Amino acid sequence: MQITVTVNGEKHTRDVEPRLLLVHFLRNELGLTGTHWGCDTSNCGVCTVTLDGVPVKSCTVLAVMADGKSVGTVEGLERPDGLDPVQQGFIQCHGLQCGFCTPGMMITARALLDENPDPSEPEIREAISGQLCRCTGYENIVRSVRWAAEHSAKEGADA
Repeated sequence: MQITVTVNGEKHTRDVEPRLLLVHFLRNELGLTGTHWGCDTSNCGVCTVTLDGVPVKSCTVLAVMADGKSVGTVEGLERPDGLDPVQQGFIQCHGLQCGFCTPGMMITARALLDENPDPSEPEIREAISGQLCRCTGYENIVRSVRWAAEHSAKEGADA
C-alpha cells in the first residue's frame, strides 16, 4: 500500500506492507531511530510518538493507520532557536539516565504541556504512567517536566 505521512513537518510517501508497524516505518523506512523499540506489547512506552498531536505507542499502530496524518517524534522536538524546554529540562534535572525511555517520556511530556501548561506532580505522574523507566524511579523525570513547564511559561511571558 502507498501511504503519505507527515513526520516532524516533512511529508513522506512510501510503499509499505499493510502489516508494518509505525515504529518500524519510522526507524527502518525513515531512519528516525530516536523512536525506540522495546517490548512490542505496548507495556513499556519507549516507542511513544504523537499521531495528530495525541501520544500513541507506535508498536501498536500500523503505518497504514498513519496515512494522511501527522506524526511527531523526538527528532522533531528541537526548535529553530535551540532545544525544546522539555529537552532542556531532562538535561538540567538529570531525567535522562540510560536514555532508553527518554524519547517516549519527552514526547509524552511535550503533549502534556501542550494541553496543560502547568501540570501538578500527580498530573505529570498520570501522564507518564504508561511508560516504564528502570533507572530514575521517576523522580528526576517528574522534576524535568516541572522544569520544562516553568521555563515554557517564562518563554511565553517573554514573547
